[in-house]
Amino acid sequence: MVMVNGHDIRGPGSVGLLPHSFSLNKQMKFRLNQCRLLALCVIMLGAGTLWSQGNSMKVEHILNRVRQHDFHPIRDGFTFDRKLDKHGVADLEDMDWHIRTLAVRDLVRLGPDATTNLLTGLSDTNAHVRHVAVTVLGIIRATNAVSALERTLRKDSDSVVRSQAAIALGQIGAKSSLAALKESQEEDKSKDVRHQAELAAYAVEHGHSATPELADAYRSLDEKRFNKLRVGEPALNFELPDTEGKTWRLSDFRGDKPVVLIWVFADWCPVCHGEFRELIELRRDFEAANAQVFTLECHDMFPARVMVGKELEPKYWFSKTSFKESYTKNIWWPHLVDRAGVVGAEYGVQPMAYVVHSEWINRPAVVIVDKEGIVRFAYYGTFWGDRPSIHEVLEMLRSGNYEFESPKRLK
Repeated sequence: MVMVNGHDIRGPGSVGLLPHSFSLNKQMKFRLNQCRLLALCVIMLGAGTLWSQGNSMKVEHILNRVRQHDFHPIRDGFTFDRKLDKHGVADLEDMDWHIRTLAVRDLVRLGPDATTNLLTGLSDTNAHVRHVAVTVLGIIRATNAVSALERTLRKDSDSVVRSQAAIALGQIGAKSSLAALKESQEEDKSKDVRHQAELAAYAVEHGHSATPELADAYRSLDEKRFNKLRVGEPALNFELPDTEGKTWRLSDFRGDKPVVLIWVFADWCPVCHGEFRELIELRRDFEAANAQVFTLECHDMFPARVMVGKELEPKYWFSKTSFKESYTKNIWWPHLVDRAGVVGAEYGVQPMAYVVHSEWINRPAVVIVDKEGIVRFAYYGTFWGDRPSIHEVLEMLRSGNYEFESPKRLK
């Protein structure tokens, strides 16, 4: 018999499946549909639980990769090479950046479903785990994380994590976070955190939250394409926007002029501003060399616009004079927005290689591509001061001699 609520719904003498001609009365149809609906609800609830458990396990697995990795030590907002006890990381084969970058990518790919577990990660004993969790919450604009990020900004013991919490709040853009950001801007003991809080408050007030393109860029990162650039081989083509939204393609210059690519850190970098001043001074020389210069930054649009003086001018500790007006009048080259360091990763620049002024950044790098599109020079710095000057880059173009090594290079 096939029973529903005590009734044999097949009828007398029936066997096997119900015949197509069999008709249930209205009451029996109603009760049968109730059973089906109840069974479907049970299945859906079970699937939802499994989905939630599955995401929780994925997040924990990703954070464990970070937790178990032996990163170079951090002191006062700077990474120190564990062997040399100096700012930076000497070994270009070091995997710190790889572990960190792919953890952020994988968590961004999980999206909002990862939020609950990432909030738990904010209280992890490992500062690298906390930093990765904060970073992802900002990129995916997790509005339900604002209160937790405010607590992190106020109370976390690590200035790097607090700095990233300020950035994340700016990326989310909730007006309710302004009080915490302005409090941190005035009271945090770290000048680096104060700086990021200032930028974040401005971002919130002016609607400069993280762009959808930032999360898309992280999701697109492909480790199979990392470190593909080779001197003597054709340069990898790319397409990136500048700070005005104009798109530039490397291939457009093939057969026309050589291209110089200079990766900088961020607006808080005095060395980067020194390079900008040199570029401004040497405009005519680069034009005489028929060279196209690009600076690149592994950030979203808003931080990149701050770098070139197109948003606020922060209170910098390293300069008492204004550069904003000079930049808006005199910057003659495009500043490209390399979100998530997608191009940087392919070119060997290693986004999130080490921390300087409490923010993870790429290795300082210069790449020169000749008129025919062949890579002639690729230099990757070992710390914030390891790079050729703009004058030295110009001399390489003039002479065709691309040999260079900084006397301060970590070894």
